[in-house]
Amino acid sequence: MDSFKDSVAFWASVLGTFLGLLGAIQSLTWLAAVGGLMLVGSLGAFAYARRQHELMESAALEVAGRSLDSLNIASLRRRLNRSLMIQDAQNEAIIDGENLTIRWKCIGYCRADRETSIEFSIDTDNHIPFNELNCFASDLRHDPAKTHRIRPILLGPDGISKKIAIPFLAPLTAGQPFDVVLTCELPGCMRSGVDYYTASLSFDQDRIQHFSVRLSFLRARPNWLRVYEPGTSGAAKLLKDLRPTRKNDDSTEYLDTGENVSSNLIRIYVFSRLTP
Repeated sequence: MDSFKDSVAFWASVLGTFLGLLGAIQSLTWLAAVGGLMLVGSLGAFAYARRQHELMESAALEVAGRSLDSLNIASLRRRLNRSLMIQDAQNEAIIDGENLTIRWKCIGYCRADRETSIEFSIDTDNHIPFNELNCFASDLRHDPAKTHRIRPILLGPDGISKKIAIPFLAPLTAGQPFDVVLTCELPGCMRSGVDYYTASLSFDQDRIQHFSVRLSFLRARPNWLRVYEPGTSGAAKLLKDLRPTRKNDDSTEYLDTGENVSSNLIRIYVFSRLTP
């Protein structure tokens, strides 16, 4: 289909150029105008096709020979939040065998006249229907005791990458602070051998003051854990090897932190382990 569109755009540009020249030679203004419009339209189609191709290439990430399917889909549907200013983003992943529990805590303030929710992305390589997820949030500014659980709202299709919205218990106004915690249990989504976990931010601001990811492995300890960021042309760039910050017989914990990080940061945590 894309090659068909490209060929149509190519022949439209050829025909547009021919008609434009013919109209100029014959002093036919209307014919020259038609040719010019066809040429402009075809050039626009070429530019759009090139941009879509570049977007698809940048989204097709692989690490250690494995395609990051859920992250690739999430990248194609990524959109920036322009109404909220994030000051502190804390992420925790608890990996127990094949099961994953994620927690996000986001602190900041509203910079729009009014905002009613904050969005998150839930990404796994296996499809867990949204209505089967044990997923809930708390609005700590309006409910510090966490007595009122907030059920997320699914935005768009229900696939391996889900966009969800967390409604605030009361709408935010300009300058009003917020503190939201999201917890989501994802059973059966982790694999034995080489696997990965991703954490990403999508906010329209210069930098985020503080960012942290805490990974806790229960029982099965990783042989190694490496941190990557998306690179160019489907490649991922190795940032560092993470060492455990705490370990005992029951669990092993890793911590990755950053100050003044990019507001569009994507971190990929790749590890190898044998599940019990």
